Amino acid sequence: MELEAAKMIGAGLAAIALAGAGVGIGIIFGNYLSGAMRNPSAAQKQFPNLLLGFALAEATGLFGLVVAFFSQYFLASFLLKKLLQLKAEVCLN
Repeated sequence: MELEAAKMIGAGLAAIALAGAGVGIGIIFGNYLSGAMRNPSAAQKQFPNLLLGFALAEATGLFGLVVAFFSQYFLASFLLKKLLQLKAEVCLN
């Protein structure tokens, strides 16, 4: 497999976390809305928990995005540099 293809596959797999974050945020807000409709007096007490859940779900997606960018740009160049060093060592011996 070529290096470019491996980079694209790795970045695509890491970007799956963004879909998970979207689903998680939808579930969090849907359940909050359902609970607020059942018991409106408790909705204000649960609002900080809603924001915490939103932040954690969004952070998970952002970590996946960072890993995707990292594998796309930095990791591939690092591996290519190591491969060229190894090839140079083999040619010298």
